[in-house]
Amino acid sequence: MKRIKLTVAYDGTNYCGWQIQPNGITIEEVLNKALTKLTGEKIRIIGASRTDSGVHALGNVAVFDSETSIPPERIAYALNQRLPEDIVVTHSEEVPADWHPRYCNCEKTYEYHILNSKIPDPTRRLNRYFVSYTLDLDKMRRAAEYLKGEHDFASFCNVRTNVEDTVRNIYSLDVIREKDEITIRVTGNGFLYNMIRIIVGTLLRVGRGFYTPEQVRDILEAKDRQAAGVTAPPHGLVLVEIKY
Repeated sequence: MKRIKLTVAYDGTNYCGWQIQPNGITIEEVLNKALTKLTGEKIRIIGASRTDSGVHALGNVAVFDSETSIPPERIAYALNQRLPEDIVVTHSEEVPADWHPRYCNCEKTYEYHILNSKIPDPTRRLNRYFVSYTLDLDKMRRAAEYLKGEHDFASFCNVRTNVEDTVRNIYSLDVIREKDEITIRVTGNGFLYNMIRIIVGTLLRVGRGFYTPEQVRDILEAKDRQAAGVTAPPHGLVLVEIKY
């Protein structure tokens, strides 16, 4: 029995997130079915990050156990022939039998993409959040400084989650503009449910002038979801990379 690690990229537009659920098709479900057909075994993958409905990825990670004779490094090529064009396995390799994608130390990098222009662009509507109003990026960057480091991010966690420990460490948080696109790039040791999208929604409130940069520090200290901004839509979010 071998444990195979997959690096997976996908356009999440047509999926109800990563994790299998009864109300629609998911990335996990599609991968399980394709791997089962490929290997002739009943495969159940284990994913590193359970991205939400509509969220995209360039580098999510998953593992599965199999007795297949296909060389581990060739599984990506064989699997891609059985996957829809909006899901691609970019790399496959064998890992130790006890290696688990969620229980190893890692850092995750996400990007949130914003189209900041007066007129929407239909060619970017599926992976950019359209914002027509003017944003003060200098204030957004100043606000982002308060979120770097290790903090209790209870204010930036969806109230529906039942996680007990809401302390996380953000290593970097950058607000970058290139022409009409703004990218909010976040790297940390892990993220709470909806945490990045709530951070983005809060920074957008700062950019519009509804909050001062200093109020973000107060929001963080409040440990109250009601204190922070709205949750930004999912389609602007991309899981870029997971480093172990």
